[in-house]
Amino acid sequence: MRGVIGSEKQAFFTDQRVVDAFAKHGLKVEVDTAGSRQIATTVDLAKYEFAFPSSSPAAQKIQRDRKVTTVYTPFQSPMAIATFEPIVQLLSAAGAVHKGAGDYQVLDIAKYLQLTQAGTRWDQLPGNTAYPVRKNILVTTTDPRESNSAAMYLSIVSFVANGNNVVSTPDQEAKVLPQVSKLFLDQGYTQNSTEGPFEDYLSAGMGKTPLALIYESQYVDRLVRHDGSIRPDMRMLYTAPTVYSKHTLVPFSPNGDKIGQLLSTDPELGKLAATFGFRTTNPQLFRDVVAAAKAPVPADLVDTVQPPSFETLERLLDAIQKQY
Repeated sequence: MRGVIGSEKQAFFTDQRVVDAFAKHGLKVEVDTAGSRQIATTVDLAKYEFAFPSSSPAAQKIQRDRKVTTVYTPFQSPMAIATFEPIVQLLSAAGAVHKGAGDYQVLDIAKYLQLTQAGTRWDQLPGNTAYPVRKNILVTTTDPRESNSAAMYLSIVSFVANGNNVVSTPDQEAKVLPQVSKLFLDQGYTQNSTEGPFEDYLSAGMGKTPLALIYESQYVDRLVRHDGSIRPDMRMLYTAPTVYSKHTLVPFSPNGDKIGQLLSTDPELGKLAATFGFRTTNPQLFRDVVAAAKAPVPADLVDTVQPPSFETLERLLDAIQKQY
């Protein structure tokens, strides 16, 4: 059977342990990848038995269009920022990074927006000897026209720019657009997949990518692997607020429904998903994996918000697209 999925789940579906786990239930699953936005708007879904985008707004649109009653959210991942200890110290001194509700640190989006609105450069931060570069303070994201992670980032920054309310009306869209557009346009070239900025972060380091928007699952996956890619000076911040990217499976057939059920309830598949860094329907599976890996990852995040509706996000994204 075939499905279309967000690219960040491809490694999970092609892993031999996952293939074997599905085979025990008599299923062979083949997947194509596409951006969540494409899955909801341009991909021909007639040839698939399920769609598995990375965001609930995209899944809601597919569910409505295809008149599907049951959907599954077998795993999710909050958005986070991959950075480095010297950057954390600089932003802490500037009041933009502080301790979260648990044993983790957060990037305060309201303070961050003040810095970006003022066009603050890294070399303008007081006492900055660690990273005195003439670049604007900006989180590196993917292309908002292509990638779900950038749309999730848009959900976060638009919420704060809208006075800590989910953007839901045309007036609110018009109000936040100038501020949020700048966060994307000022980056220059952006990549299509979240793997891009994260690989740059891992390989090119602080010089190129001091702050990279990622899925928490990407960072946790590397911590669990113990492959040396996460070096001692690397840090993961959460955004305050953050948003969960909810990987939502929309089935189009009985087999597609079976995949959704298995991913949501099968302990073996749940544990494998957790080893790829995903938070699963059984939270204990994720907790066990990060504890075994001695990964400094919080069990729960409280400062979370909902993304806008698919239609609102689309209008915001289209308005940003016209400015490129």
